[in-house]
Amino acid sequence: MQEGKRQKQVGALLMEELSGIFQRLGLSMVDGALISLTAVKVTPDLLEARVYLSIFKGSDPAGIMKKIEDRGWEIKKELAERVKHQLRRIPILQYFHDDTLDHADKMEELFKKIKAERPPGSNSAGESGAE
Repeated sequence: MQEGKRQKQVGALLMEELSGIFQRLGLSMVDGALISLTAVKVTPDLLEARVYLSIFKGSDPAGIMKKIEDRGWEIKKELAERVKHQLRRIPILQYFHDDTLDHADKMEELFKKIKAERPPGSNSAGESGAE
């Protein structure tokens, strides 16, 4: 289903404020891993928000997500203070690990491996040589 204009506005507001909160609370670096917000998706009723986090160089993403969820009340309290004049109700925050960067790295490694295994002189575009 397509996101409405208000959903996008609230999502952008929450993402901007949550980014600042994560930096202020020291949650942008947890256990040596760099954490960044990749997206905030809000339900049509604006009562729930899914916060997608990218974890870079993290050895235990599940443990890092647990630490963030444990401080969820603190994050929500700070968020409520910052957006109380723009939103009537503060949405329930749900945190999800966004692993698209991990998939992109794996694909890049596969492409490098395929390129290294290809015999020299073979054509990567699949051209037959006839023009």
